[in-house]
Amino acid sequence: MQPIQPNTPPETAQDAPRLIKTCSIWRALNDIGDVPTLLILETIWLGERQFKSIQTRTKLPKSVVSDRLKKLIAADIVFKEPYSQKPLRYEYRFTPKGLDLEWVAMMLLRFEKKWSTKTTKFDVQLVHTACGSPTNPEPICGHCKQIIKSKDLEWKEGPGVGLMEASYIRRRQNRSRDNLSELDLLYTDSVEILGDRWASLILRSVFTNIRRYDDILNDTAIATNILSERLNWLVENNVLTEVLYQTRPDRFEYWLTHKGYDYYTVLLMLMRWGDKYYGSTEGPPVLLHHKICGNELDPIVGCSHCKEPLISSELKQSRTDTK
Repeated sequence: MQPIQPNTPPETAQDAPRLIKTCSIWRALNDIGDVPTLLILETIWLGERQFKSIQTRTKLPKSVVSDRLKKLIAADIVFKEPYSQKPLRYEYRFTPKGLDLEWVAMMLLRFEKKWSTKTTKFDVQLVHTACGSPTNPEPICGHCKQIIKSKDLEWKEGPGVGLMEASYIRRRQNRSRDNLSELDLLYTDSVEILGDRWASLILRSVFTNIRRYDDILNDTAIATNILSERLNWLVENNVLTEVLYQTRPDRFEYWLTHKGYDYYTVLLMLMRWGDKYYGSTEGPPVLLHHKICGNELDPIVGCSHCKEPLISSELKQSRTDTK
């Protein structure tokens, strides 16, 4: 299959949109899949709720903070609540939908602690008050309580599978990745990946054993120049590795590294959230089967000590400065 060049539709379907299979991850990333949005969400998770403190902590331009907060409100992830009448000022708080992103945040934290190459200004430790033990969030099967590994999963199309138009919201270029470690925030490496929706969509394809350039292009409908740049970036950052499968000309498959495999749990919890809030009435587009216990996968984020689900009301958080 020949790649479709950017802005050059096929001659036989000049006005027809590109159609791809429905995907909860795709839909979720339309609302949260850029770096400024994730930085704002993280800041609210860390307790900053006023516009000025959010802007100060993220170091984003005021116009960008205002724009992303409006989009988060429109997506029913954040709402604003007045805290001062004269003058009228607001705090930004999570809706129930926003609070349900907590397990995605915990998997970002897990990935960050294991793989980040940057030094952040502080670290976060968690205690699970339900069992009284320090804990590290772990991706756990809700049936057998075993830690979820991608190699132990099988997938098939679900009742909600269908076709959707491969449309992308145009956004400006993300802020420089080199500046993230200078912020008074926790996530750096993980935000770079999840905040680049192209990279996340590529990884979604690779996790379903789609590894060749043309096949990834067909699965994601990403423009060819963007796809090439993101594949190179993922290889440079040790998330993917190239494996030669043809010479004259040289062609490569893209395989996950150990770091790449470990990112799976972030996408897994994002898919869970997307299924809940963006899925069709028929059900999820994709069903996962856990080979270890033989059940349909019910992914949870659990305590590393007692394996029970981690919920915010049973977590005590402490912060340790690292600089």
